Amino acid sequence: MNPKLVFWVPAALRTAVILAGCTALGWMFGWLNGLVLALIAMMVLVFVQLSYLYQLSNWMDDPQSAKLPDGWGAWTNIFSRLYRMRRDDEKNQTELTEWLARFRQAMHLLPDGVVIMDDVLFLEWCNPAAEKHLGLTHERDKGMRVTNLVRSPDFMDYIILGRYEQPLTISFRERKLIVHIIPFENRRQILVTHDATETERIEEMRRDFIANASHELRTPLTVIVGFLEIAASEGLDAATRSAHLKLMTEQGHRMQHLIEDMLTLSRLESVDYPMRPEQVDVPKLMEQVLRDARALSAGKHEITMAVNGPDIMGSYEELHSAFGNLASNAVRYTPAGGKIHLVWKEYEGGVKFLVEDTGIGISPEHISRLTERFYRVDKSRSRETQGTGLGLAIVKHVLLRHGSTLQIKSEAGKGSSFIVCLPKSAIVQQQPELLLN
Repeated sequence: MNPKLVFWVPAALRTAVILAGCTALGWMFGWLNGLVLALIAMMVLVFVQLSYLYQLSNWMDDPQSAKLPDGWGAWTNIFSRLYRMRRDDEKNQTELTEWLARFRQAMHLLPDGVVIMDDVLFLEWCNPAAEKHLGLTHERDKGMRVTNLVRSPDFMDYIILGRYEQPLTISFRERKLIVHIIPFENRRQILVTHDATETERIEEMRRDFIANASHELRTPLTVIVGFLEIAASEGLDAATRSAHLKLMTEQGHRMQHLIEDMLTLSRLESVDYPMRPEQVDVPKLMEQVLRDARALSAGKHEITMAVNGPDIMGSYEELHSAFGNLASNAVRYTPAGGKIHLVWKEYEGGVKFLVEDTGIGISPEHISRLTERFYRVDKSRSRETQGTGLGLAIVKHVLLRHGSTLQIKSEAGKGSSFIVCLPKSAIVQQQPELLLN
């Protein structure tokens, strides 16, 4: 039905009924009395309308606390529609609040920084990642110009040129950031920041690894090829040929060890090579590590061992590789006549494997980098000791797979202690013995 008819027809009928009643009363009691009654009725009707208008005005000023009446006549429909509108508005407001909370939560969890700016680059909002990347604080910096907060010449040039099609890479606050500005709406822009520091570090490690591996392989290959060329072009006596063959064999073994260590590292890092825990016979493992260390030492060092701890769950092969690397490093970097002590013991937090030596020691500035691939404190000495530079990197990855940590205590000229800490969860729980009656 037409909304106009719905409103005007009842109003006209109510007015007609009032006038008919006043006319009837005027015919019965006199027309003057009828007019007075009609005037009083119209005044009451106007008062009711004004009362409803007043209540409506109060409700519009404070919809939460004020209450609308049920209404009479056309007001009933008006008030019911207002109630429905208010109910729908509250529902929409609740949904909007929920979506806004989800949006803020998503923005807070994003690893990339997001900054919302107006058309003249004044800060309106930023997420925690942007605060971390750019050194901003939303409460403190809101309403300030972003170019006054991010002091970077490259960023300023990027803003001035306005070429936002390509992102900008800048170094800021000791981070490598990829910055991209995206215009949206008519008077706003989004600044997105991505922290590429870790990616850059990994890429640098990859480049260093390739360069170091190439260098380590090139050196023995150069020796072998050089000797082969000499042997092919000149007639060598038996003693010289024997010496050359010995050197080529040593360099070949060096290449073989390097390639084996590289393959071991690759296998340890592979997600397709999960660890299959087994019960590790620790006394047997320690005896094997001791034999290997004494064989490498060839009687030049005093090597002792103490085993006072339980068996553990893990990979025997991987732990032998890790413990063996630590023991062989102690042998290589301890002068002849020095002492090396291997220890396996239980402590409050789990179990420990210790390698203590009286070797040349390590300066503090080198300790944090010892587990990097091909990192050497003394490159010339490493070549003399036939180290590949990958041993401690292998140790690190083996311990990561076993949920363990490596502690290094050392002082230049006073020896070193390498401590492997395995958690309590790795300890094999002893089964209670059955008592026979």
